[in-house]
Amino acid sequence: MDGKKSEALVFHDEDFSNDLLRQLNELRESRLLIDVTICSDDYEFPCHRNVLASSSPYFKAMFCNNFKESSQDKVFLMGFDSDTLHQIIVYVYTGEILITVDNIFSLIHAASLLQYEKLLTICSKFLQDQMTPQNCLSMIRLSEFFSCNNLKEKARQMALQYFKDVSISEDLKDLGFSELVTYIGDDDLCGEEEQVFEALMTWVRHDVQGRRRYIHELFQKVRLQYVHPTFLFHFIANDPLIQSSVACRRMLDSACRMLLAHNTTISPDVKPMCHVPRRFSHQEFLINVGGRKDNQQTTRDVLLYNEKTNQWLRLAKLPSRLHKASAVGLHGNVYVLGGLSIGNKENIVTPSVYILSLKLNHWCKGEPMLVPRYSHRSIVYRNYIFSIGGIGAKQQILNSVERFDSIYNSWQAMASMPVAVLHPAVASKDERIYLFGGEDVMQNPVRLIQVYHVYRDMWFRMETRMVKNVCAPAVVVGEKIIIIGGYTRRIIAYDMMKNTFVKCADMKDRRMHHGATVLQNKVYVTGGRYLTVDNTIEDSDSFDCYDPETDTWTSVGKLPHRLFDHGCLTLQCLPTQL
Repeated sequence: MDGKKSEALVFHDEDFSNDLLRQLNELRESRLLIDVTICSDDYEFPCHRNVLASSSPYFKAMFCNNFKESSQDKVFLMGFDSDTLHQIIVYVYTGEILITVDNIFSLIHAASLLQYEKLLTICSKFLQDQMTPQNCLSMIRLSEFFSCNNLKEKARQMALQYFKDVSISEDLKDLGFSELVTYIGDDDLCGEEEQVFEALMTWVRHDVQGRRRYIHELFQKVRLQYVHPTFLFHFIANDPLIQSSVACRRMLDSACRMLLAHNTTISPDVKPMCHVPRRFSHQEFLINVGGRKDNQQTTRDVLLYNEKTNQWLRLAKLPSRLHKASAVGLHGNVYVLGGLSIGNKENIVTPSVYILSLKLNHWCKGEPMLVPRYSHRSIVYRNYIFSIGGIGAKQQILNSVERFDSIYNSWQAMASMPVAVLHPAVASKDERIYLFGGEDVMQNPVRLIQVYHVYRDMWFRMETRMVKNVCAPAVVVGEKIIIIGGYTRRIIAYDMMKNTFVKCADMKDRRMHHGATVLQNKVYVTGGRYLTVDNTIEDSDSFDCYDPETDTWTSVGKLPHRLFDHGCLTLQCLPTQL
């Protein structure tokens, strides 16, 4: 060979260490060159000190320091059964071990005490693979005992995410008081407050005599302001254990008085609860309901937008084709009220109410309105839904107002608005409902603000040249009501405290019949119709976002189809239910 010869060669024998370990194990099995015997309660295992010391910090400390075991021929390891100890020693010499459901707990105990970190990690992963909502609480206890942080975090996440299943497990009944308080008080718990209440009561009833003394502290973890009023009044309020506690009755009374309060200033002995946030596991979702799509056919579609994934999800279809119904969100449900029911032979103005449960993705019929109406406006204030104006069964413009009480599931006629208008912008804030603009019976824009006081059942009106909106939505952000378009590109914000208007950044198009709602303090505008430069009307599939902080507009994308005259609202719910 003519090339230059290499003067050095680094040789790496990948099989050498494995062969060496195999030969050491053969020496152990043959009891050759052994210098220590590891003893359990009923069995002895000949070993080599240097092999054990090299395998774990525990044995290294034992044999390489001035402990008595460093010079003993026999070392007794108490608290280990012989099978487990044998498996550990074979693992040390071969790197192999069989982990099963039957031996996992004894192995993880031995690996933890003898400081075999890699084996402990593998045991933890094995347990994670076996984890279910029925045993994850036990896994948390186990992980804390053996300091398995990965196992603890995985078990904690499962316990929080699958609370509905965990809450009916036997493990929950076996939790200690402090463990239960920490669990149900976690902001990330994926459960409704009604489920939290039922879970803590199941825990108490498992040992009433021993646990009833904790009921007040547990009841404090239920965020009563987010409990459905019907559940609060009919189930919680009538629970014998709650009634037996003076402290719980006081909390319940405060919650009920907050729900029924006719003003925002309550007596000093009632502590306000509104500052307590929903659990972080709840997300806000934008929902479009019904309307007219693409070819201007009335649609039964219900679309949910997930801001985190930027995706649209189709929910259960409306039970009926309803033209110009109104839609609101209350207590985690979608309410669709009235509308012109589209039939094969004739269209009928209906007083019907349909309710969509997001938990079940299922529609049911609600208590019908007192008056059939469509092209009306509906708005939620606290536990009430107000349906305002619209067109009646005889095609007359209505000025009547009715109110639905979600606690008593009943409708009641309220004071009529001073001026009957169609298609005003509507918003509610601080005990008042505001109607901006709209059009009169002659389809002329009305330059008027009509204000309704919720608890006084009284209206007053204010003339203004600032409003000229028709078929425009309004939303509340902070202390301002933002009116979005309405045959115009203009956006104006009304300051309720100062009774002044501020002009905001214009939309791209002159838009009407669109929807708007608020997510995370930003305004999302969906669909509608717009006027082109040559004054023709086009349907829109646009999906835009307005940020009041920066006074800027951005495009979020497109709707699944062109859409107008639809309901647009925000609901909070658990993402695991969708």
